[in-house]
Amino acid sequence: MSHNHDYDLIAIGGGSGGIATANRAGSYGARALIIESDDVLGGTCVNRGCVPKKVMWYGGAMAHSLRDAEGYGFDVTVNGFDWHALVEKREKYISNINNAYAKYLGQNNVETLTGRARLVDANTVEVNGKHYSAERIVLAPGGHARVPDIPGKEHGVTSDGFFEFEYQPNRVLVLGAGYIAVELAGMLNAMGTKVTLGIRHESFLRDFDLMLQERLMEEMCGEGVEIKTYFTAASLERNGQLICAVGEDGERLEDFDAVIFAIGRSPSTDDLGLATAGVEVDKRGYIPVDKYQQTNVPSIFAIGDVTGQAELTPVAIAAGRRLADRIYDNQEGRHLDYSLIPTVVFSHPPMATVGLTEAAAREQYGEAVKCYHTSFTAMYNSFTEHKAKTAMKLIVTGEDEKVIGIHMIGLACDEMLQGFAVAMRMGATKRDFDDTIAIHPTSSEELVTLR
Repeated sequence: MSHNHDYDLIAIGGGSGGIATANRAGSYGARALIIESDDVLGGTCVNRGCVPKKVMWYGGAMAHSLRDAEGYGFDVTVNGFDWHALVEKREKYISNINNAYAKYLGQNNVETLTGRARLVDANTVEVNGKHYSAERIVLAPGGHARVPDIPGKEHGVTSDGFFEFEYQPNRVLVLGAGYIAVELAGMLNAMGTKVTLGIRHESFLRDFDLMLQERLMEEMCGEGVEIKTYFTAASLERNGQLICAVGEDGERLEDFDAVIFAIGRSPSTDDLGLATAGVEVDKRGYIPVDKYQQTNVPSIFAIGDVTGQAELTPVAIAAGRRLADRIYDNQEGRHLDYSLIPTVVFSHPPMATVGLTEAAAREQYGEAVKCYHTSFTAMYNSFTEHKAKTAMKLIVTGEDEKVIGIHMIGLACDEMLQGFAVAMRMGATKRDFDDTIAIHPTSSEELVTLR
């Protein structure tokens, strides 16, 4: 460990990536400091992202369960839904997580500091007018939601603003076609808000397998979400309490209580002093790194959303822990393999995916690719008025039919994929799936009985 510096490691950013790196390094005896500009630790995921999002998703799922109860013989009257009460409990839950971070970082002697950090050179940062030096610096400042540069943009909010809604809006316009747009539209709709989703092209989630795009589009329309295709907002206008969005072609979408921009996220790399320290960024503002998360400056590393690869919380955590393992526990060569990252979109119904889409598989393996499909009504939905379909696709390649892609949409798919992802990482073939005894009756058994 270095004694020429104040610390062995300084992490800029107290989100998932910075915390994971510093905490793991601290557990090996490194002197680590986390600098966070927000008043609380946890970053986007804990405070304005996955955690509060999943709470609201459960709220939507609960609304669906109450609607479905009649199919199972229950006479249920819903007397109301208190959005404000749910938000209050959600915020309490988050504050417990914030406190837990502070506690376990303390156990590994990781120090934390509140303020905006700027690089002064390859080993020094400045915070609140003071300098701190370290042998290594990890950049983990994360990203922020983009706002389009259009007249009236101040009348809209981003996903951050969604988590600040104290009361449920009646009518909402969500602009965007990525997973955040689809998730927010789905959960608001499930909880009773009238939702319009404005997308620029004909479909949303265009990086996902076509089956998932089509099935979710069908489901969301069936659930009453109005999807406006080929709509790009050119301006927002406020009319009393209500907001109107004017499209580039002049079309007007009127009378919304709220407009949510979910048009993507940008890396928070401005004002970090990157140029001063000689750290390269690409034209979109992301920081390029090698497989060891190292930037072009040997003492400076970057992890998480700021590197622009697989912008997901568990990816930042895994990369940070492996970095600390390699440097502070002599685990030579340890690094994160960015292939085969399983992910879930918490839409209604949820989607789960790992590996290649069918289009990408055919591009890579051509004729050697084979797809197995199934589409069915899950047993749960057989008894409910709303007959949501579950669909699954297994993509295999070669003589041995090695599994290279799994795509699912439907009830409980979010909880199914984790174990299958382990099998795929171990190189499972279609035969391995077939030779595994099915758990009956479940939806997941369909994946091991495909013909």
